Amino acid sequence: MNEVAIQHDTQGPNPQIPLARHSLLVRVTHWVNAVAFFCLVASGIGILVAFPALYWGETGYPGMEGAWISFGIEENFDHTAWGRNIHFLFAWVLVINGLIYMLKGLLTGHVKRKLLPTRTQLKPRNIRADIWQHMRMKTHKAEEGEGYNFLQKSAYLAVIFILFPMMLLTGLTMSPAVTATFPELFTLFGGRQSARTIHFISASMLLLFFFIHIWQIFLVGAAGEIRAMITGRDSQKGADK
Repeated sequence: MNEVAIQHDTQGPNPQIPLARHSLLVRVTHWVNAVAFFCLVASGIGILVAFPALYWGETGYPGMEGAWISFGIEENFDHTAWGRNIHFLFAWVLVINGLIYMLKGLLTGHVKRKLLPTRTQLKPRNIRADIWQHMRMKTHKAEEGEGYNFLQKSAYLAVIFILFPMMLLTGLTMSPAVTATFPELFTLFGGRQSARTIHFISASMLLLFFFIHIWQIFLVGAAGEIRAMITGRDSQKGADK
């Protein structure tokens, strides 16, 4: 019997008694991800200002016309060296940390149990209810035993299985050493500059996810959520293992 089951059996439903919510591995990987993400955003901005334009295809260089997106800022190469070094370092921190979380989640059934929508949640009326509640800037709690609601689960699945893999592959496509060994990446993304553009779009979507995540935390009570992610315990919510 695990720790949570023992607590429920011996302590009863008293909401004032802290219950286990996040395992140590979940908490550690969460905060490592947070630090790595902030370092990647900061270093990514430093890299972007050296070449503040996005192109589609293989060719693109400062001053070249026909940019898909131009940010209209002056080029600045002062931050390129440290930006690339920090970006490369924390990209691999994020990858290794993410793999640890993913393997743990798959082996323990956490992904299936906590992140896959239930049949009830997939009903159109419930999906519409989730969307409506979020549009009204209100939290819409899932049914008992379902954990996150449909939109939350969909967002986490998209981040874990689409955006992060896309960031990794497009980042590798921008590396001449990698593409020399795996030129198929050029075919997959349509060229080095296309990969850079997709990398930027994926990063922007991750930033959007981050801001929505913070907003949701404040809606449900920031103090309790942060405490649970630091200590692993919460006075009202069950385990997330």
